[in-house]
Amino acid sequence: FEALVRWYHPERGYVCPEEFISLAEETGMIIPLGWWVLQEACYQLREWQISFNNPCLTVGVNFSQKQLSQTNLVDSLLQILETTGLDAKNLKLEITESMLMDDIEATMKTLSRLKAIGIQLHLDDFGTGYSSLSYLHSLPIDALKIDRSFIKNIDQEGKNSKIVEAIVMMAKSLELKVIAEGIETP
Repeated sequence: FEALVRWYHPERGYVCPEEFISLAEETGMIIPLGWWVLQEACYQLREWQISFNNPCLTVGVNFSQKQLSQTNLVDSLLQILETTGLDAKNLKLEITESMLMDDIEATMKTLSRLKAIGIQLHLDDFGTGYSSLSYLHSLPIDALKIDRSFIKNIDQEGKNSKIVEAIVMMAKSLELKVIAEGIETP
C-alpha cells in the first residue's frame, strides 16, 4: 500500500496534495502533517495485518525534507513503530531525488541509520529530480519508483519506453527493485 493524504475542504471537496503540500512546507505544517500521516498509515496497516492475518503487508509513506532533517527522526520513528506495533520492515519511506541533494553527507548518514533499524527506503519520482547518478550506487535504498510522467507516455505497442527500459536496466544492475508509478490502463 501507499499512504496518500487528501484534504477535505467543506466547499471544494477533496483537495489534491499538489495544491496544499507546498503551502504546508512553507509554513512548517509539513512536519506535524507528515508525522500524523505516518502514524495513521502505520496504525491502519497494522490493523489490516491483524484483520487479514497477513504480517507481510507493507505501506509506503512520503517523507519530507524537513522531517528527514529533524534531529529526533530515528527516535520519533521508533516511537511510532512501537506505539502502532508495526515492524520496521513493513514501512517504506519514500524520498525524492531533490531531497538527497540538499546535504548529501548528512542525508546519507540519516538514511543509513533508518536502513539499520530495518525501514525500507524508496527513491520516489525517479528521473524528475536533479540528483547526480554518481550518488545512486552508494545510497542505502531498496527501490526506485519511476515517475508516472515516463510511464504515461508508453503506448500499447511499447513506443516511448526507452527511458523506462534504461532505468530498469540501471536499477537491476544496482540490485534495486523497480516500481512504475501511474499504471492506470492496460
